Amino acid sequence: MVVVLAIDGFRPVLEIMFVDFIGVCLDQVYNSIAKNHYMSGGAVKMPIVLKTAGGCIGSGAQHSQCLWGLFAHLPGLKVVTPSNPYDAKGLMASAVESDDPVVYIEHKKLLLTRAEDFPFGTDVPQERFTIPIGQASIVREGSDVTIVTLSGSVLDAYAAADRMAEEDLSVEVVDLRSVVPLDMQTIIDSVRKTGKLVIVDEDYLSFGLSGEIIARLVEMDALPSVVHRLAVPDVPIPGALSLEKVVVPNTDSILEALREIKRKS
Repeated sequence: MVVVLAIDGFRPVLEIMFVDFIGVCLDQVYNSIAKNHYMSGGAVKMPIVLKTAGGCIGSGAQHSQCLWGLFAHLPGLKVVTPSNPYDAKGLMASAVESDDPVVYIEHKKLLLTRAEDFPFGTDVPQERFTIPIGQASIVREGSDVTIVTLSGSVLDAYAAADRMAEEDLSVEVVDLRSVVPLDMQTIIDSVRKTGKLVIVDEDYLSFGLSGEIIARLVEMDALPSVVHRLAVPDVPIPGALSLEKVVVPNTDSILEALREIKRKS
């Protein structure tokens, strides 16, 4: 039905409560929504927004995944991951305007966060505005280490950077905003300045975003001298919050990585 609406000129916004539930309609996503524009030689557009929520808030293995790496692996889809209220509105407006299908993944933790608890991005204009999909944002400038991250992990990285400032380590935080397109230029500019890189990804480690960023940096001859990545190891997300904290990157694990880099510098 959503595909037919798009073919007929509508711009449907489809909501799937949690990204973990995508399996029940994945065939339509990657065989129809993602491919129809290409298979029709550009004649059929798919201006569809698939809005969903991911991330870990103690909901167990089947309700805590992010899966943006899964969608990024399927050609034809844009993948958007806002980290704050301002970006959430601007990126959604861009997603609705896009003639390509967009998977718009909110973070459950951010949906439960009060506006006053965000360190940035709370001044949201009432009028309509857009943020270009594929344009990363430097939410905190620094000179010693670059953290590249997205979605809910941006707030964890920001808090860790604030803490490390007290320990004389200047940390730059790059918010990707989207996985597809991936803004490599902003990453390269930052790591060439700092010479050190930490990638924080709440998605799975193997075959995922962190490895893709490192591979592209190698191909572009821009890999810094120090690289560290934090992501979920290849296990289902535990149901117990105490165990979830062990496998999912958070402020504490980011601080540990930054302190290890400082010790070795």
